[in-house]
Formats: sequence, C-alpha cells, structure tokens
Amino acid sequence: MKSSETIRIAIAENSVIIRNGMSAVLKRIPNLKIQPMEVLSTDALQEFIRMHTPDILIVNPVFDGYFDLNHFKENPRTSHIKCIALQGSLLDASLLNKYDEVISVFDDLDTITEKILHLQDCPGDEVVEEESETLSSREKEIVVCVVKGMTNKEIASKLCLSIHTVITHRRNIVRKLQIHSPAGLTIYAIVNKLVELDDVKK
Repeated sequence: MKSSETIRIAIAENSVIIRNGMSAVLKRIPNLKIQPMEVLSTDALQEFIRMHTPDILIVNPVFDGYFDLNHFKENPRTSHIKCIALQGSLLDASLLNKYDEVISVFDDLDTITEKILHLQDCPGDEVVEEESETLSSREKEIVVCVVKGMTNKEIASKLCLSIHTVITHRRNIVRKLQIHSPAGLTIYAIVNKLVELDDVKK
C-alpha cells in the first residue's frame, strides 16, 4: 500500500477511554492518512464490517468477553484484514501470537507508527533489506541517534531522510541485532565504540 492512500482502521475496544485514546494517537501519526473508526461491541463490529471493510482491525483480545480471531480469519469477507491485538493488560503470549501484530497501551507514537507501516508494507525511500547481519554506516548513524534519545522525526530531520526511511532502517537494525530496546542499543553502541558514555542521554 502506498503511504499516500487512506488506511481505514477499526478499533474494537469496550473501554471508551482506551478506544478514544487509540483513535487520537492514530490521527497523530505523521505522513499517513489514517481514518480510525471506533467500534464498541461485537454486533457493532459485524455491522460495521458489512458496510465498510477496514484495512486493519485493532482489537482487544478480550473484546466483549472474548474475540474469536480464528473465526474472524476463516471468514472469506474478513480473512484479508490485518488484525492487531490491543494489549491493555497481561495476556497469555499464545493468545497474542495469533495476531499479525501487537500494540500495547504503553507503546509510544514511534512504535505504533512502525507497526502500522510494517503491516501496510509502506516502502521506505529506496531502502533495501540487506542480507548482511552487520550494520551499514547509515544504520550505525541511526543507532547513535537513538542512543542519544532522538525521535524518528528528529533523526529524519538530522540525516535528511523521510520518517518512513528511518523506520525501515530501525526495523533492519532490530532484525540484524535482535535488540528490541533503546537500552539494549545503548549497550551495543558503547561496546562497539559507536558512542562514548558522555554521549548517552541521561
């Protein structure tokens, strides 16, 4: 999907606060046209899908007691819809593994943006997935920026890249290093002499 196209995202969550909050966050994602639509019951979800087909469904796995993901995926009308688990509490990992992606209520805007882009296959600006497990010089620059506490937007501005390119590079970095947190990247950067201790944001 091209990043210029509107992405329709249905949010199925019983809590009005979480539902409204998720909708507000999706509208703040930069450089993407997202049309969030809030759904508050299983019946409302079925009616909504009958009239509008979303590209993505963000759903609490315990929506209306229990959301039957297997039944949803087996339905020819909804099988193509990407499903994101909206995790607001501690849930069994085996339950979450069935979803295309998981968003936590504690995720920041950059993390949510990356997960939405990943599901929609929005390309970066000529960034090729590298087979090598070593970081490119550009990826090392981005690691340094992350360690210094910069956001994706700030990194994009500093390195004259689009935010989509930054996110793609960061996804490559995670894949190559299997490091999923800024703290882990900080240790990696210090051990590999990409930064000095004084460079690390306190």
